[in-house]
Amino acid sequence: MRAPKTVFACTSCGAQSPKWLGRCPDCGAWNTFAEEAAAPPMPAGGGRPSLGAPGSPARLYADVDMVQAERISSGIGEFDRVLGGGLVPGSLVLLGGEPGIGKSTLLLQAAAQFAQSVGPVLYCSGEESEHQIKGRGERLGVGRAPLYLLAETCTEHILEEVDRLKPALLIVDSIQTVYSTKLTSAPGTVGQIRETATQLLFTAKGRNLPTVLVGHVTKDGGLAGPKVLEHVVDTVLYFEGERHHTHRVIRAVKNRFGAVSELGVFEMTGAGLIPVPNPSALFLAERQVGAPGSAVLCCMEGSRPILVEVQALVSSAVYGSARRMTNGVDQQRLALLLAVLEKRAGLNLAGEDVFVNVAGGFTVDERAADLGIVAAVVSSIRNRPVRSGTAIFGEVGLAGEVRATGQSLLRVREAAQMGFTRCVVPSGNVAPDDAGQGCEVVGVRTVAEALDEVIGWD
Repeated sequence: MRAPKTVFACTSCGAQSPKWLGRCPDCGAWNTFAEEAAAPPMPAGGGRPSLGAPGSPARLYADVDMVQAERISSGIGEFDRVLGGGLVPGSLVLLGGEPGIGKSTLLLQAAAQFAQSVGPVLYCSGEESEHQIKGRGERLGVGRAPLYLLAETCTEHILEEVDRLKPALLIVDSIQTVYSTKLTSAPGTVGQIRETATQLLFTAKGRNLPTVLVGHVTKDGGLAGPKVLEHVVDTVLYFEGERHHTHRVIRAVKNRFGAVSELGVFEMTGAGLIPVPNPSALFLAERQVGAPGSAVLCCMEGSRPILVEVQALVSSAVYGSARRMTNGVDQQRLALLLAVLEKRAGLNLAGEDVFVNVAGGFTVDERAADLGIVAAVVSSIRNRPVRSGTAIFGEVGLAGEVRATGQSLLRVREAAQMGFTRCVVPSGNVAPDDAGQGCEVVGVRTVAEALDEVIGWD
């Protein structure tokens, strides 16, 4: 009997090669080729289903009717917020995150709420038995609802249960454990993930069935499997959080039905994940007022303003070269801001260790955090606290100027609601509407002006 033909596929982009290659010629990734069985040839005429009517001709843009899909609430407000208002019928959602972060817990809670308010839900797990899922559900307080559990890894069997039960929501946990009998390769390979995701996509679109897939992540933090998986789905969500903190964060990095970069905040408790409607209060709960090296930053996550505490510690370097360490802030961005302080503000930081941390394990990646980081660093150098009741935001340029940022009005309103009396902002963001927000808005043009307003710069 002739051995089945094998190919080597890139686990990053899905490119195939008849032999192993050290570097993928398509995406440039190194050491990503893995051996797998070749897919059987497609029959004449295609054989795959189509999202539209088979053989339908192209239609003029003006003749296509606009259909506004009504969103369906998952029963969890923060989850709906990240999705853009709820689940869209026929959408395919991919939720990724590290092991043990709470993906299965959140989806089981959402499945129970959805089943009680909308209709039957099919929860398919390739990693746990029905008894394990039931044990978690008892801890979460899942009551009687049309929630069906299925421990299955075969895609065709899952689709048979979809035909039989006709659920209102399908959850597959996880896509890396599911395989299709059309391929002979093992589950989790590039070909299996691509084939399984495609079959679930056509099922979701053809039946108008919202489907949620759970995805594993690699050691680098990216979703495991080929990039085509992220292109196939409609929405990509990342579940983030540190094991030593009780809060968890869901970020939307792709959403065909809503805004990207939306954020949902949860608190992990013994009864499951509890939505946090006011994240600013959570991240500032343990802030020590009047401590040098601490500044409050107004950042934006999607359409939501959040206040977080930025901490800095500057001390003399013990070893030959100074260290720059960050947690929650880009380390390269910190190096750039320190260079601006040396050149434009006259500070000598070459022999100083600088440590910057965003309290609570939160990650800030927008440029509006620059001014808050600079204020915290200088506050630590001078050993002077930031003036009481002051919140800060603004982008710092290489010339030492403070540049305007977007959505300043929402940031000022959030600071006023949290009890802050002053906001130090770029002068380009000062508007007449700011006077009625409940706090004083101070516009600055340069880093020196900002530091004078924040800590009393000499």
